[in-house]
Amino acid sequence: MIVTKESIIGDVVNLDEGVVPILMASGLHCIGCACASGETIEEACMVHGISDCDLLVDEINNYLQSKG
Repeated sequence: MIVTKESIIGDVVNLDEGVVPILMASGLHCIGCACASGETIEEACMVHGISDCDLLVDEINNYLQSKG
């Protein structure tokens, strides 16, 4: 799976829980929030004032690719 800004946070976490520290470090502390199950990465970035959503998506994809 390639993660995009349109990816649902809950789906990404279900894919690999190792992304949780990446999301938390970027300021998305809403992992356990009910909204996270249906919110896109882009929506969460907007709500939390993260201006470079692409950087976060790249970091997640780099992590997932490093796992093979």
